[in-house]
Amino acid sequence: MAKRNVIIIGAAGRDFHNFNTYFRGNKNYNVVAFTAEQIPGIDTRIYPKELAGKDLYPKGIQIYPEHKLPELIKKLKVDECVFAYSDKPYEYVMSISAIVNAAGANFVLMGPNDTMLKSTKPVIAVGATRTGCGKSQTSRKIIEVLTGMGLRVVAVRHPMPYDQDMNKQVCQRFATVADLKKHNCTIEEMEEYEPHVVTKRNVIYAGVDYEKILRAAEKDPDGCDVVLWDGGNNDFPFYTPDLFIGVADPLRPGAEVSYYPGEVVARMADVIVINKIDSASLENINKVRENLAKINPKATIVDAASILTVDKPELIKGKKVLVIEDGPTLTHGEMKIGAGTVAAMKYGAGELVDPRPYTVGEITTTFKNYPNIGTLLPAMGYGDKQVKDLEKTIAKTPCDAVVIATPIDLQRFVKINKPCVKVGYELQEIGKPTLEEILDGFVKKHKLGKKKAAKK
Repeated sequence: MAKRNVIIIGAAGRDFHNFNTYFRGNKNYNVVAFTAEQIPGIDTRIYPKELAGKDLYPKGIQIYPEHKLPELIKKLKVDECVFAYSDKPYEYVMSISAIVNAAGANFVLMGPNDTMLKSTKPVIAVGATRTGCGKSQTSRKIIEVLTGMGLRVVAVRHPMPYDQDMNKQVCQRFATVADLKKHNCTIEEMEEYEPHVVTKRNVIYAGVDYEKILRAAEKDPDGCDVVLWDGGNNDFPFYTPDLFIGVADPLRPGAEVSYYPGEVVARMADVIVINKIDSASLENINKVRENLAKINPKATIVDAASILTVDKPELIKGKKVLVIEDGPTLTHGEMKIGAGTVAAMKYGAGELVDPRPYTVGEITTTFKNYPNIGTLLPAMGYGDKQVKDLEKTIAKTPCDAVVIATPIDLQRFVKINKPCVKVGYELQEIGKPTLEEILDGFVKKHKLGKKKAAKK
C-alpha cells in the first residue's frame, strides 16, 4: 500500500499533537507539510527532525502559511488534509473543507479515539465552547478546591509553542515566575501560566510533546494526585478525562452549537459551567441552557458568575480610560467586551477611549485583521515586536488612566507612563450544585482521600 501524503492545517497546538500521537512513526503516511494560521510569525518555521522522527523526517517538516494550501496540495500530491485548530465557526471550517476538496484532497477532522492519551493518574479536563468563556478561572477554582482537600494538583496547559526553536519547548515546567523568564514566554503564554504559579502556587506544564509532558507531570518532583488539563480555545482534551468540565458563555449565545470544536466540548462534558450569568441577559442565559439540554441532557449544569476585583476604582470614576483586555479573547474569541470594560462601566468611567487612531505597527495589523474589536485594546504579545508596538500604542493614546484586565501584571513587560487600574476575575458559583460538591464526589470515586489517609 502506497503512503498517503498529508498536510496538517493548524496553529501551533493541536496540529503538532495530532502528528505526534497518530502520524509520527506511522509508515502508512507521509506528512509533507504543516500550514499555520491565527498566530503571527509561526508560518515560516520547521517542525524539527528531533520531534518529527529522524528516520522518517530527516529534514523535519516545513510549515507554510495557510493561504498556500491549494498550491501545496497540487505541488506535494496531497491525499488528505487534517484540520487541527480551534475556535472557528462552522462556516469557516467548511470553507477550508471546500478549498481542500476543490484541490482534490480529503478533508479530515480527527477525534478523541486517535488523539487522547491515557494517564496513570486521575484526570480532570477543563474545556470551553469559545475562547474567553472563563475556562482559566474555572481551572483555578478547581485547583483551589482540590488543594484545600490536601491533594496535589499538577496542571497541564494546551500548547503555545511560539519560540522559533521548538526543541527548547518539548516539555516545560513552570513553578515560579523565574521559570517564565527562563523559558522566554510570550505575554500570551504568561497570561495562562502566571496565575497558576503566582496566585495558586501551583505547578503547570506545557510544550510540544504531550506524551512526555504527561509522564513528567505524573512524576512531578513535588508530587501529583490529580492531573488537570487546562484546555485552550475551545478544543477537546489531549488526555482522556475521568471528569470533563466545560464552560459556556451566555454573552455569546448559540456559539455552543455553531463553533468547532466547541460543540464537541459541549457534547462530551460531564459538567457544564454556564458562566457570566451576572452580566448576561436572562434570555441569552436560557438560550444557552436550552441548547445544552438538547445536545447533552445528561450533563450537570453549574451556574456561575465572573466576579471582578478592582484595585483602584477611584482612578476610573469620571475619567477618560483606555481599557486593555486579554488579546485572544478579543481577536479570534470575538468578544466585544471583557472584564476591563465591565469594570470601567461599573465604576463610572467618563469615557472609553478608542485606541484605533493611535495604533502602530503590528497592533494596527491586529485591528485590520479583526475589525470588530471596537473601543478596546487587545494585549497582543506573541513576540518582542508586538510588545513594543503595544507599548507605543498605549503611550500615544490620550487618557487619564489605563484599565488593565489581563491575567498577568502587564506593567512588568510594558512601560506605561499613566495611572493604571488592575482588574481581576474569579469564578463564583450561584446556587447548587457547586464545583466543590462535584469534586468531592470525584475524590471519593477515585479514593484519593483514602489514599492520602493511608499515608498518614
